[in-house]
Amino acid sequence: MSAALVRPLVLAAVVASLLGARGAAQTPGDEPVPTLTASALLDASQRSGPHFTVAEAVETPGFYHQFTITSDFGTFNADGRSQVVVRLNEIAALAALQDVSKTGVFLAAAGNSLVNVGTGVVNAVTSPVDTAKGIGSGIKRFGINLGRRSKRAIDEMTDEEKKAEDEASKGNAAANVAKAVLGVNSAMRRWAQKVGADPYTTNPTLRQALEGVAKVDAAGGIATKLVVPIPAFVGTTADIGNLVWGKDPEELRKINEQRARDIGVGEVAAKALWLSNAYTLTMQTRLIAALHAVRVPGCADYVASAVEASTDREALFFIEGAEMLQAAHAESRVTSILADSRTVVARRPSGEVVALLPLDWVRYSDTGAATLREMATRAKEELGATSLRLRVSGQVSERAQREYATLGWTQ
Repeated sequence: MSAALVRPLVLAAVVASLLGARGAAQTPGDEPVPTLTASALLDASQRSGPHFTVAEAVETPGFYHQFTITSDFGTFNADGRSQVVVRLNEIAALAALQDVSKTGVFLAAAGNSLVNVGTGVVNAVTSPVDTAKGIGSGIKRFGINLGRRSKRAIDEMTDEEKKAEDEASKGNAAANVAKAVLGVNSAMRRWAQKVGADPYTTNPTLRQALEGVAKVDAAGGIATKLVVPIPAFVGTTADIGNLVWGKDPEELRKINEQRARDIGVGEVAAKALWLSNAYTLTMQTRLIAALHAVRVPGCADYVASAVEASTDREALFFIEGAEMLQAAHAESRVTSILADSRTVVARRPSGEVVALLPLDWVRYSDTGAATLREMATRAKEELGATSLRLRVSGQVSERAQREYATLGWTQ
């Protein structure tokens, strides 16, 4: 089989096995997609603000509500309620940087040393780049397979084809990963902390503004002269925020590598994670930190599932699943999680097994029922489950609750 055909075949297999997501074959027994609005899903403060408005119309073709956010800095897509919070945080950071760029201290520093850079910062936050419009749209084409890891077509390749594919993917991924952290110096991290932003953000408008302010700061020393309220770093704990703001990229990578070794992540899976285009350095840190906090059998194997993410939304599914596991473990001890599963299925000492689903919306589908049936069987055989429970971060339709309860899964 030609190496060039491998990725399309893998993608086709994954898309065909989606659990109720767009692209999966629908059967007569599947529950129709819901008709929902932003007013019904978001708080008033999340629907509009001084610099943004969220469109009322919302689509839910799969597991995530899809929102459109119009802002002073461009139009952004958000796939899922948790990603809405991230986008609004990015907009707030851009607004804060815009205010900074108008101060006399900033203009003096930019004018005295880097006039063009200063102008560039203003342009970044007043004339957003076109690429910002596409942020967050990937999940509309793909989705999340909640069952076993996909059977990779690469397993059927010849040794020579494997070698060629591996070298090519490593080279591309390494270049992209290196580019993602290039220029994220202490000044850029300091300003990201000041406005509560991710220094490794994939939002091109925010990244450009952070880079510009950091360059002016490096030349003019303006950081200590300006006070910017520090908001929460959305989606992370204080520990994660301190790591990504306070550590240089190489030091942070070493911490992640050591934590991955601590939980038993193999060399192949670890390299795949470090070179993945779907995970920023911050996202890698969140995933590994959450699993490291639990450190039970199955955590290392979960990383092997997580590296199959092909988009940032899919990566967030695995990250949020790991963070739900961390929270569940803090609440009541977890002893192990199911291996070879894209969904975190955690066992407690009592024999209760909990499937942790960081999803906005779960509706009934025949494919979903088949997946949960297999998951229940495996939980009983491999984890010794005596009871089964679903924990979903969003909503489960009434029909799905009834139908899935007949398979043993209660909420």
